[in-house]
Amino acid sequence: MELRKYQERLSTDACTTLERKKIVYLAMEVRTGKTVTSLETAKKYGAKNVLFLTKKKAMPSISKDYEDFGYTFHLTVWNDESLHKLPNYDYDLVIHDEHHRFGAYPKPNVTAKLFKEKFGDLPMIFLSGTPTPESHSQWYHQFWVSNHSPFNDYVNFYKWANEYVEIKLKYLGYAQVKDYSEARKKDFWHKIRYYILTFTQVEAGFETQVHENILYCDMDAITYKIADKLKTDLVVENKQGQIILADTGVKLQQKLHQIYSGTCKFEDGTSKVIDLSKAMFIQNYFKGNKIAIFYKFVEEYNALKNIFKDSLTNDLEDFNNSEKHIALQIVSGSEGISLSKAKYLVYYNIDFSSRLYWQSRDRLTTMQRKSNDVYFIFSNYGIEEKIYRTVQLKKDYTNEIFKRDFGIKTPKQNNSETNKRKLALRKTD
Repeated sequence: MELRKYQERLSTDACTTLERKKIVYLAMEVRTGKTVTSLETAKKYGAKNVLFLTKKKAMPSISKDYEDFGYTFHLTVWNDESLHKLPNYDYDLVIHDEHHRFGAYPKPNVTAKLFKEKFGDLPMIFLSGTPTPESHSQWYHQFWVSNHSPFNDYVNFYKWANEYVEIKLKYLGYAQVKDYSEARKKDFWHKIRYYILTFTQVEAGFETQVHENILYCDMDAITYKIADKLKTDLVVENKQGQIILADTGVKLQQKLHQIYSGTCKFEDGTSKVIDLSKAMFIQNYFKGNKIAIFYKFVEEYNALKNIFKDSLTNDLEDFNNSEKHIALQIVSGSEGISLSKAKYLVYYNIDFSSRLYWQSRDRLTTMQRKSNDVYFIFSNYGIEEKIYRTVQLKKDYTNEIFKRDFGIKTPKQNNSETNKRKLALRKTD
């Protein structure tokens, strides 16, 4: 296999940046080839022992790219969620996939701290199609993991925030806390822009349009009965003595999020499918078509499996080599994999994360595919559509990187969101 011309050029530029700064951030949109561009950068850099950290489901495709392009340096591909189990080895370069996951603030997450402890002095390649999906404050810890960070003058996020963030106060329940989300990117952009290389689907020649469709499904009467009682009494108990408790606003929202899609989790830690309406709706509506399904809560997979039986899998290889449908949890399936074998992408439920929204909806995209049809299945009178609107209203910080900061042309959201079709359909009995 051969690199595309833009991948060849980007890898050359990335190698130069890596040599000068010990960090290069490849902010490339999904399906443009971040993996092979980073591997080619490693080759040009002269690395001998390379560590590639990614999510578990993406590991096979990275190993395949390494083999298909005939690289000869030693490559270790590892699940970064198991970083604590990584044997000690003399690496000379680290590549971190989906690097935005290190963007937590005001404190770094556990994996980011361990990453810095193990590899802080090494040259690093960061990969992400959505570097800052919700706040420019997410930049700090993404660079902090390297001892060569452009923010080294600030010993921690709080020192950095004192200079670059409009710190506000907000209420969480009854507590008042500081809100660090409003970072003034214009004041620190000059410190990081020369570490970042960007590339979009439009520049790569993609012409894919994403068509979003909203379908409405009536749930069984028991679902609405439980939801209404929970909203009124904040507690529901079944005949077996199992309790659904919503004693705070956050818990009420979470429980309704589960219930309106037909599942619930009890206070004793057990969970249960209470309504198969959505799973039946999906099976009936998409009959005869191969689909990929995203779900939010674990029991939702059990609901789907109950209806689809052996025609449903959660294994990517099985999906790619058979006529089976696939169902993946949004968190684990939204990054680093292709679901292009599916005709349609279907959301059984939706997550509050704008990052997961933007990344997951692009899993069908390939260079040859002109149109992606994405379907959101919402329960009538449920909470999902409100979550959907909330996610869409969040600022798209990532697009600023491609448009405003580098002047790169991108389509309007690269989809047809202004032409959404709302299909008020009822479940088929």
